[in-house]
Amino acid sequence: MKQILQDIVPTKQECEEFTKVADAVIKKIKIKDADAILGGSGAKDTWLATSHDIDIFVQFARKYEDKSISDILEKVLKKAFTKIERLHGSRDYFQLFYKGYTIELVPIIKITKAENACNITDVSPLHATWVNKQSMKVKNEIRLAKQFCKANKLYGAESYIAGFSGYIIEILIVYYGSFEKLLRASLQWKPQLVVDVEKHYKNRKMALFHLNKSKTQSPLIIIDPVDKGRNAAAALGAVKLREFTKLAKKYLQTKDLSYFTEKKVTKEMIIQKKGKQHLTLMTITPQDGKRDVIGMKLRKTFEYIEKSLAPFALLKAGWEWNPGEDALLYYYTKKDMQSSSIVRKGPPLKMKVQVTNFKKKNKDTYIKNKTIFANITVKHPSLKAFIKSVLKEKYVTERTRKVIVELY
Repeated sequence: MKQILQDIVPTKQECEEFTKVADAVIKKIKIKDADAILGGSGAKDTWLATSHDIDIFVQFARKYEDKSISDILEKVLKKAFTKIERLHGSRDYFQLFYKGYTIELVPIIKITKAENACNITDVSPLHATWVNKQSMKVKNEIRLAKQFCKANKLYGAESYIAGFSGYIIEILIVYYGSFEKLLRASLQWKPQLVVDVEKHYKNRKMALFHLNKSKTQSPLIIIDPVDKGRNAAAALGAVKLREFTKLAKKYLQTKDLSYFTEKKVTKEMIIQKKGKQHLTLMTITPQDGKRDVIGMKLRKTFEYIEKSLAPFALLKAGWEWNPGEDALLYYYTKKDMQSSSIVRKGPPLKMKVQVTNFKKKNKDTYIKNKTIFANITVKHPSLKAFIKSVLKEKYVTERTRKVIVELY
């Protein structure tokens, strides 16, 4: 682990450069009764080496709570910097590129208790205060867990990823004590396990009773240490959680340090793994827009095509996308031809209205076991023609700019 920590813990020089850039931006933001402060993993000292992302929170006094603090901040930023981008969220925030760093500037209302928040982002500085109670040893364990998740594409709370956010990784490490203990514990996780590090509730039953049902749909429920009414893991999806536990088991068996190395998936790698299977490889140029919106459009396109390919005996599928680049979507199928006709089952004969409607939609029908069926001619039995047809559908065209297909 020492070798991994040497690679992921920022050096003294990196820390000085990070601080210098953050301070330079903060000094340019001058608003009456508002203070710009370092936020996110930078404020918690849990950021990873080579990271060039800085979060800055602009804390407005309580008297601003009925005003549009995003508009106020925007005017100041436009004067201080040559180019900024306004991004839409629960409260609009801003992004700029400065001296090689991506800076996100988030307007918030200054609070001392989570229950006084006007917006979820107002609570963020309280998260930093809580994490900063931990030792440097714990923070380095957090770094190990973050790198493990990043390397295996499990990191990120954005809707198109539905993975582990930095904050829930921080909470889990504090709860279990170390990276390895977290991995071992994950092998025993049951659906809707409740992690309550600050013991806000007596037991799991009480936690689920008091939390809003809409906040308990995630496979793992993590009570926010500074906000007992919030499930910090609400954005975590079941797929990423399953992948995490699978990888945890593999790592614990091998202790292979390559699990901490990010591997960029290339066309060549995807083609190499084809074997005797049929491969449909798509290079998609996404539409313009906010990263999360673009990512979600790509994810929905991937899932739509994945579902459509069922008749060709889909074996495995995946997609890769780095913001600012084209996306790769790939599908391995057992067949490249499907049957030229299929049988569609209709309603039982006793459902007369539904049977009549079924006959209107389907010409070649017949009765079997008191149920109506229809013979349907498949328009595109070959994989090539089928893919061509799917890509012309509105669901795909309205979510992509350009698609190049390669069949292997």
